[in-house]
Amino acid sequence: MVDALKLKIKTLPFGIHAVECHLDESFFNTAEQTEVRLADVDVAMQVTRKSENTYRLEIACHGTVTVPCDRCLDNLDLPVDVDYSLNVEQMGNELDDSNDELLIVPSEWRELDVAPLVRDTVLLALPMMHCHDNEEDCNPDMLEVLDSHLVEAVPDDEDNQSETTGTDPRWEALKKLKEQ
Repeated sequence: MVDALKLKIKTLPFGIHAVECHLDESFFNTAEQTEVRLADVDVAMQVTRKSENTYRLEIACHGTVTVPCDRCLDNLDLPVDVDYSLNVEQMGNELDDSNDELLIVPSEWRELDVAPLVRDTVLLALPMMHCHDNEEDCNPDMLEVLDSHLVEAVPDDEDNQSETTGTDPRWEALKKLKEQ
């Protein structure tokens, strides 16, 4: 864990405080295994203590994360450029993170670990599909293997469905029900 992301909220003086740290792949794979192979992400966080129990976190993460390409499994570098703001209030006895803009933490907490928040912020900023922009950038050997396993689609047109097109005979009972 990155110690800079553990905020001593009870002893934090009023005002604005800057926190900076650098994240590598071990940060993303310590708590749970992710697809992150390499990481070079700088985090700049501004923590403002507004009152006895109210804080404002402004987090900026910039850098690069390397994940496997979904198509060829080679390394794919994805840029990380995300800003996130969150209000934190200390009240009550339970953690409440149901609101995206407000985090309520128990009053007795002396420390707030924002590492999971930073990890989730970076991972959610990545696109869902991790593929090279151009197929030409993918590993040609892997593309050749994928092409060798490619199965051509059978047309849905009823006139073309026969034993020679490879229609599974188990579907015949369903076809009869459909025709009734």
